Amino acid sequence: MNVTVIGAGNLGLAMAAHLGINGNRVTLWNRSRSTIEKLIDTRTIHCWGVLNGSVEIDLVTDDIERAVSNPDVIIVTTPANSHHWLADIIGRHLKKETLTVLNPGRTFGALELQDIYYSYSGNYDQTIAETQTTIHVCRKTDEDAVNLIALKQDVLISTFEANKNQLIIDRMPKCLQQYLIPARSMIETSIGNVGMILHCAPLLLNTGWTENVNNAYKYYYDGITPSVGRLIEKIDEERVAVSRALGFQVESAIEWFRRTYEVEGDTLYQCIQSNEAYRTIDAPKSLNHRYIFEDIPHGLVPLEAVGKMLGVNMDNTSLIINLASSLMDVDLRGIGRNLNNVFGGQDKNQILARLLELFKCRFEGDLRNVSMG
Repeated sequence: MNVTVIGAGNLGLAMAAHLGINGNRVTLWNRSRSTIEKLIDTRTIHCWGVLNGSVEIDLVTDDIERAVSNPDVIIVTTPANSHHWLADIIGRHLKKETLTVLNPGRTFGALELQDIYYSYSGNYDQTIAETQTTIHVCRKTDEDAVNLIALKQDVLISTFEANKNQLIIDRMPKCLQQYLIPARSMIETSIGNVGMILHCAPLLLNTGWTENVNNAYKYYYDGITPSVGRLIEKIDEERVAVSRALGFQVESAIEWFRRTYEVEGDTLYQCIQSNEAYRTIDAPKSLNHRYIFEDIPHGLVPLEAVGKMLGVNMDNTSLIINLASSLMDVDLRGIGRNLNNVFGGQDKNQILARLLELFKCRFEGDLRNVSMG
């Protein structure tokens, strides 16, 4: 299968290596040439952990036209704050029908991609999907090397018509299919975004340790204490309440941990402490990190906006957005996927209608009796 992987960071290298070691024809694209100079010459990724080997892939390039000239599948692994720009440059160069998967989409990622794609690709039917989370738990250790710490089980994937989700999985490379399961609705992948729950609050609440140049800490094991875990659970409760207001309740973060990592625990803190895959993960060394500049503007911001529109109490979510905006001196709501950016000035009833269309489920009754709150 011809697969184009967008982004040569942690996830991009892991994805390209995983695909290449299983015999797919892989193109790896990255915006910055300096990041991939060595890979352009060698086309070889060294991976270790749950997958081991030196994997030669077909093409490494910073030329987007060349990268998307003939893909069966495009897998976007970059942070969500690049999705808008990427949709623009990919959309204008697509010359065939293809499947594009945001891995992951974060909150409303597929919706953003769809609107931009179709402004360019009206002559070509495009299929767009998003995953709830990443398949790979990984860390890039060098410009051409990646540690694959774990492969997540039962990663939810969805397109706009949920009854086609199994067909989406069937179109994916065979080596990935075993890790994917069809979501019942795009609510499960979009509002089901657990990254924004796990990434934002702990980093902000450990600002002192994060900025301490003399010490390092393990992000999950050290940074998420019982008290931090309780706050995360409150934010998570608001996320689940938003999904419920849309007519379909997503799983809690605790339930997600139990399903994905097969761990036990009555609290989020206990689940994290039981998760061996997180044991070696270091904390970021700066607040200028995707945990803030991806997961808040492209995760918590749209979650808060839709929640408030539906009459859901979003106090804890708002607290984290406000704290991050103040610490970083950036209007994270202004630069994020707020309702105006995503829905282009439509009124509340129009936005709700669009959300219901976006999140239509395959099971009767999932979207009954939805109100504006």
